[in-house]
Amino acid sequence: MRARYAEFVAGVSLIVTLVAAVTATAQDLEPRAYANTPVGLNFLILGYGYTQGDVSFDASVPIEDAKLTAHSAFLAYARALDVWGRAGKLDVIIPYAWVSGTALVAGQPRERDVSGFADPRIRFSMLLYGGPALSLSEFAAYTQDVIVGASLAVTAPLGQYDSDKLVNIGTNRWSVTPELGVSKRLGPLTLELAASVRFYTTNHDFFGGRTLTRDPLYAVQGHAIYQTRWGVWAAVDTTYYEGGRTTIDGATGERQEHLRVGGTIAIPIDRRNSLKLYGSTGAISRPGGTFDAVGIAWQHRWGAGL
Repeated sequence: MRARYAEFVAGVSLIVTLVAAVTATAQDLEPRAYANTPVGLNFLILGYGYTQGDVSFDASVPIEDAKLTAHSAFLAYARALDVWGRAGKLDVIIPYAWVSGTALVAGQPRERDVSGFADPRIRFSMLLYGGPALSLSEFAAYTQDVIVGASLAVTAPLGQYDSDKLVNIGTNRWSVTPELGVSKRLGPLTLELAASVRFYTTNHDFFGGRTLTRDPLYAVQGHAIYQTRWGVWAAVDTTYYEGGRTTIDGATGERQEHLRVGGTIAIPIDRRNSLKLYGSTGAISRPGGTFDAVGIAWQHRWGAGL
């Protein structure tokens, strides 16, 4: 019985990982996160994403052919700041998602459809080296070389959550993610590398009143970004993350290991508006369960004398 419960926990761990992924807003593959921006510039971003994923269980667990699909929308606001003479940024993301899932449980079909707000995120970032705080007029003469930046993101447990259901949009717990990033420009090409760790608080009301804890999740992401003379830029994106082992009432699941690859392209419409298209897929997923994601975002900017 203990072994079967451990296998159930391993399956639940994958569901927790996938639901968190499909309700994220592509923020885990984010090129130009540490680019310098004129102080006082504001950004309003509206986006849509589609994600589809599979969940794999141990053969002895009576759950088969589990699939999750999510449509998500998000509204985000960001403002460029002067932080003691260094460039900084504060951004807030409010996501909304429609998640549906199907599976065979003991040979019988089951499904789940749920919609609501996902957990919102607020993040503060600062360029520690190579990114001075500049006005719009000063920024015209700025040329990037090496930038070193850091950020701290906090996700609040305000999303839709029902402890009687296994699949939810919200997580019913806080998470905190410190990150350190480096960016190097080589002519029209910019190379970026960022490392982060995400810490989670305990969910004391998981699936029927159980207690769920999760180990820290370690991640490294890299981007190669090519900037054209017409203002269009494109990026090849990759991220690797591991850890995040889930424990439910003392029973521990498997350690997660995932590698994702994708691409991003940004197209300017005019001086204030642009579109961004992105997509990603799983290259490595252990212990099983992967997903594909595509999305589009519209960005409007104002302020700083633009």
